Amino acid sequence: MNAPSSAARAAQDSTVFRVIARIGYVVLGILHILIGVLAVSVATGGGGEADQGGALAQIQQTPFGVFLLWIIVLGLTALAIWQIAEAFLERDPDTKKKWGHRLKFLGTAVAYIAIAATALIYALGGQSDSSESSQTFSAKLLATPGGVFLLVLVGLGVAAIGIAFIVRGITKAFEKHLDLPAGDARKGIVTFGVVGYVAKGIAIGVTGILFVVAALTNDPESAGGLDAALHALAALPFGPIILWIVGAGLVTYGIFCFARARYAKM
Repeated sequence: MNAPSSAARAAQDSTVFRVIARIGYVVLGILHILIGVLAVSVATGGGGEADQGGALAQIQQTPFGVFLLWIIVLGLTALAIWQIAEAFLERDPDTKKKWGHRLKFLGTAVAYIAIAATALIYALGGQSDSSESSQTFSAKLLATPGGVFLLVLVGLGVAAIGIAFIVRGITKAFEKHLDLPAGDARKGIVTFGVVGYVAKGIAIGVTGILFVVAALTNDPESAGGLDAALHALAALPFGPIILWIVGAGLVTYGIFCFARARYAKM
């Protein structure tokens, strides 16, 4: 066994590490519940940013906020390392499929690390604006040769991730990564997973569309993160109703993450 695989196996054989990684799913659930609640607030005309930054800002303001933020950093970092370990330990005999799985695990790890890094900023007393960061990124990309094409690719890539979440929810593909109990408990957890994945996929998909719009209109301010995507949904006909549904779906995904912390195969 090579060095990366040996290190990955050692990490996964650690009971303490597995427990911390499961805590990562718990904090991921808390974040999605808060984002869902903030999305509903946007639907009703309330303030606040309905994204990871807005959720972390809410946590930062609680009495034990800094402590909770450090738990989020630790849990999500452990979860990211777990995903990287899964990538190195993937043994599918189909080489193309194996590398597809590895890219999926590594992409998920990058997402967890990004949230952990944002949580670290808040834990240290700072703040982060995801929409402003997205607009800055879009502006820099548009200023480069072929920037419009590149930003369209970014948008399509993000939208594809959103579609993948929707497909994963509809096909219940997430079940194979869970060791679920039998009976009504299983049905309930699977239902929460389907609703949650579809809702999250819609939100991510709209984020990707905003990048494409920013590229085609050459307007970086059209781009934005999750908060901008949810506000865009609110501006549609029947938008508040759609946003209510998406917000409730994100809360559902958060609850599913709690079940995932208990039943994920680790």
